[in-house]
Amino acid sequence: MKRILSVAASFLVTLGTSLSFAQTDADNFYKSTLVNMEKVSFPNQYKMKVTGNLFLPKDMKAGETYPAIIVGHPMGAVKEQSANLYATKMAERGFVTLSIDLSFWGESEGEPRNTVSPEIYAEDFSAAVDFLGTRPFVDRNRIGVIGICGSGSFAISAAKIDPRLKAIATISMYNMGTASRNGLKHALTLEQRKQIIAEAAEQRYAEFLGGETKYTGGTVHELTPDSSPIEREFYEFYRTERGEFTPEGATPLTTTHPTLASNTKFMNFYPFADIETISPRPMLFITGENAHSREFSEDAYSKAAEPKELYIVPGAGHVDLYDRVSLIPFNKLDSFFKEYLNIIP
Repeated sequence: MKRILSVAASFLVTLGTSLSFAQTDADNFYKSTLVNMEKVSFPNQYKMKVTGNLFLPKDMKAGETYPAIIVGHPMGAVKEQSANLYATKMAERGFVTLSIDLSFWGESEGEPRNTVSPEIYAEDFSAAVDFLGTRPFVDRNRIGVIGICGSGSFAISAAKIDPRLKAIATISMYNMGTASRNGLKHALTLEQRKQIIAEAAEQRYAEFLGGETKYTGGTVHELTPDSSPIEREFYEFYRTERGEFTPEGATPLTTTHPTLASNTKFMNFYPFADIETISPRPMLFITGENAHSREFSEDAYSKAAEPKELYIVPGAGHVDLYDRVSLIPFNKLDSFFKEYLNIIP
């Protein structure tokens, strides 16, 4: 039976959407005394090193195997932004979790940095399954995935050809293909798309001849009176102490920004094509009631086959679900993975 559910609104009565409140309940850099974390790395099929943080519940028992969840960060972010928070919170609930840096980002390998390659991004999720499924404390038949923002679409892309991902949840999902081709709410015209493609193609000549790498998109570095609400929403996370993180060897000038020459690769990315073939593995799409990205979760839900669920968080915007722990429905994620990874309470 199809289900379109919302979080019970009772606990949200006193919650506001002001910046001041966002600062009080946002907890991107949350640490837990109930969880051990260790840095790990492993190769993907392209022999590129993928780096992640492995979170283990402290009460794990020797000789037993546990369900595991892979967590992917928002597009342009790194594992320290949102992914670690989700991984920590789910490890507190008894899951082995692994937050990863996608190739070309954070501590994972790949040159040039900030390259767009949706095929390799999806491969990184499968490589994470390779790693987890060969750990003696993980039950390889009980591995799920959480994809946040753009990673939602990469996780779906991986799941279509990797049946080892047994349960798929997305948070504030962006379909990076549709967003690149059409913009939000189809605001990008075909002529504008062609102009973007032409500029990227010319930039390839420049870089082939040794020219400087150029970047595009991402989060603005300063706000102006003309800044859009979406620009302000991302700025408040990525450019303030709430969520700002610059990986070692990187610079704040390029964080969140993909390379101009590679960004058009998203225009050939169709993660929701054949999404129904993931069935009978379950899919959970979590989005905010006021999220500018809500259209992508609704589209994926409409195309997916059963079992599936669209879960709408009242009053939440897109970035709210990155780190606002009073809004993120961890109980829903817990029940979803315990049900579909066949965990007895």
